[in-house]
Order: sequence, then structure tokens, then C-alpha cells
Amino acid sequence: MKNVLFLSAVLAFASCKKEATEDPVQDPTENYSEGHSAEAKTPEALGKQIFEGQGNCSSCHQADQKVIGPSIKEIAKIYKDKKGDMVTFLKGNAEPIVDPSQFAVMKTNLPVTQAMSDDELKAIETYIYSHLK
Repeated sequence: MKNVLFLSAVLAFASCKKEATEDPVQDPTENYSEGHSAEAKTPEALGKQIFEGQGNCSSCHQADQKVIGPSIKEIAKIYKDKKGDMVTFLKGNAEPIVDPSQFAVMKTNLPVTQAMSDDELKAIETYIYSHLK
């Protein structure tokens, strides 16, 4: 009888453990569009929200200074001056024009931006260009 209770307890524990491990870890390429447009009132606000939140862009890019990547102002100025297509770059379909030597670092984050909708990427672009004002 003790063996049956012990075996039942082990099986119950194992099945709970199995269920916990079957839960998918949030995929960094998950589409971020759900709920964003309802929260942000303008494309710039949405871009800021994504840039500082789910996009995790602010961990490498600050407004006025280079941290890991170039500053937001530098990115905006170079893309404007060179008439670059930021959205195409964030989709992974254009060469880096701001600081190609740092592209290897940025490349690891492209799956995040590649999973975003065009509207989300355009919102990030709008937010970045807002730093030229």
C-alpha cells in the first residue's frame, strides 16, 4: 500500500513538472501588435512604447549618447541624410548604414524586429525621427 501511495505521489509530481515544462517560453520573435495600437495614441507614442518596452531597443540605444549602439539622434540624422530605409533594415533586408562595425551586435536582435508588423516598425521609425526636432 505504501508503494502505491509513493508511486502515485511521484507520478502526480512528475505530471505537474511535465506540464510546467511544456509551457512555451515567450518567443522573442512573437508578434507584438496585439494591444499596442489601443494603448498608444500616436505613431510616435507607439514607437516609444515598443522601443523602450518589448523591442528592448533602449538597452543599446539612448537619445543623446552612444551606449552599445549609436544614439537615437545619430541614427535619425544618418538615415535622414542618406535617405535610408529604416523599416527595411529592421526587417533584415538592408545593409547597416549607421555603424556597420556594430552590426554583429544588432544582428542578434533582428529576430525581434523582423517579427514586428510594418505599422510597429514605422512607429519605431517615427519615434527615432522625432529626436531630430
